[in-house]
Amino acid sequence: MDFSSEFSTLNDTLSNIDLNSTYGMDMSSQNVWNSGFFGVGFVITLFISILIMAFFIIVYWIIFTKADEEGWKSLIPIYNVYILYKITWGNGLIFLLLLVPFVNFIVGIITINKLSKCFGHGLGFTLGLLFLPIIFLPLLAFGDSRYEGY
Repeated sequence: MDFSSEFSTLNDTLSNIDLNSTYGMDMSSQNVWNSGFFGVGFVITLFISILIMAFFIIVYWIIFTKADEEGWKSLIPIYNVYILYKITWGNGLIFLLLLVPFVNFIVGIITINKLSKCFGHGLGFTLGLLFLPIIFLPLLAFGDSRYEGY
């Protein structure tokens, strides 16, 4: 079977498409990557992301300090999870259960519940921490909650 005639027909059809008449503009001069809008959007997104990250660093620093741990421990990846599990479970090695599929989901929810209870709150606050952490973590950090132990 000879496909060369089929390919030449397809090539002729594609080469006859006029982008100017199809889209009403010269597509060769449009480059999204060089437009000013992309640059401004990127800078704004980056700035907002850095603000949110800094905010959560401060929040976790204060939560760790309230739980009688040094605040700098919240800055070190993986170690901060170990310390969070030490705060909530009493044994930081429980965080290794996060490596087990499906179990990690359950252990994570239980940890959020234990975090709420460690600071003297109930199920409502647990649900808040689970579904609205951007509101309830600062309440935990900046509010009058006290660490009561695991």
